[in-house]
Amino acid sequence: MAPGAAERPDRLREYRAKRDAARTPEPVPEGGPKSREGDREPIFVVQEHRATALHWDFRLEHDGVLVSWALPKGVPTDPRRNHRAVPTEDHPVEYADFAGRIPAGEYGAGTVATYDRGTYTLLKWTDDEVKVDLAGERLSGRYTLFRTGGADWMIHREKGQDPEPAPMPDTLRPMLAVLGPAPAPSDRGWAAEFKWDGIRALCRIEGGRARLRSRNGNDITDSYPEIKALAKTVSSAQLLLDGEIVALDESGRVSFAALQGRFGAKSSEALRLSRTNPVSYLVFDLLHLDGRSTLELPYSARRELLEALELSGPNWQTPPSFPGTPVADVLATARAAGLEGVVAKRLDSPYQPGTRSPAWRKIKITASQSVVVGGFTPLKREGAAAGRPPRGIGALLLGVPDAAGELRYAGKVGSGFTEHDRRALLEALTELAVPESPFATAVDAPDARVATWVRPVVVAEVTYGEWTPKGRLRHPVFQGIRPDIDASEVTRES
Repeated sequence: MAPGAAERPDRLREYRAKRDAARTPEPVPEGGPKSREGDREPIFVVQEHRATALHWDFRLEHDGVLVSWALPKGVPTDPRRNHRAVPTEDHPVEYADFAGRIPAGEYGAGTVATYDRGTYTLLKWTDDEVKVDLAGERLSGRYTLFRTGGADWMIHREKGQDPEPAPMPDTLRPMLAVLGPAPAPSDRGWAAEFKWDGIRALCRIEGGRARLRSRNGNDITDSYPEIKALAKTVSSAQLLLDGEIVALDESGRVSFAALQGRFGAKSSEALRLSRTNPVSYLVFDLLHLDGRSTLELPYSARRELLEALELSGPNWQTPPSFPGTPVADVLATARAAGLEGVVAKRLDSPYQPGTRSPAWRKIKITASQSVVVGGFTPLKREGAAAGRPPRGIGALLLGVPDAAGELRYAGKVGSGFTEHDRRALLEALTELAVPESPFATAVDAPDARVATWVRPVVVAEVTYGEWTPKGRLRHPVFQGIRPDIDASEVTRES
């Protein structure tokens, strides 16, 4: 029984009353509590229980039974944050070995898996407080369960434990790659991954809930409800993942344009789009795992931990990594699949938040560039319609900040837009109109005469043929708007 409950002649009576041994694979012993043999330390077990709601069952062997609490948010790793602990019925000691599926219609229907198991040293046990030192594979150190009033309990991780769990960061800027050549085939100290044409997102999972943040730190969770279910499938109580949100076009290929309609969608609209235009979250790095920061681990070790999580579902997966494989071979596969390119990552590199590091190199098949919109020209109208207001933008005037932060004109893009794009951009950019050009360098006179200048805060993505000697993009094609990138982050990549 949970601490504080009245003594009963049979401490497993309530447990047996809720279960039918003929219908559930759970152990349902006929006898009472088991005496602990010899002088061995008592055991503890934490079980992940995917029932009506995901929770973790914290069980301590005591007086021949497993005294149990349900933890809706898992075992706390941060001494500053206590978690709720709901006392449940005593379980038989044999339950520590149980893992499997409880059939639908039975009490606690769902799956049970072992999260951690070990022994503990008892420091205090009263009706209102239990203090223990755990020695498990995942959990170690001192924990206190205490009554807060009535039947309510909390569980607390004590300070000063060794090792001290690292709090999971609430916000973090992702590590970025530099544009560079492929490593030499003889250099096997790299792994190659496919480069995905989507938006970068960190996924923070805690207590069975997922929260997504874009590269610039914005909370985008509500725009992608289909990814929230990832939190219900993992066996860890705390995870911080790095990956890319992507969408597929009509031919089944990853397409940045197909993702445009999902940006900023909320509530019922986002839920509708999750069915008609679903996205996938491609996870390629692990930054935090159950109270342990993995940032200082080498890429190879982080990747091993990530793959052990076996993240695979209808809207998420871990795409392959190719350590030691010549990058040229992976690049050829990416080209055949119509992908954007590859990213080569040093096997020994730590994760450097917010840094554009040469330890990660992106090798592109199609040249692309993030650009800042500094103005637009109107869509030309002919004949009787020539004098009417424009129905959309004709071209975007583009810039890239230099080292001093001044916006240098990089040309204009007039292709790649749908009619919807032209109308939507006209509406959005008109609200940002300013009287003077934001560019530090001259815009071609014919365009400057008809331009509407805008505050340089909108970032777009374009593909292009090459850079001209004058610093202009040759043959740029509009791919979409990048709400995940701040204008101040844009740099020329080649």
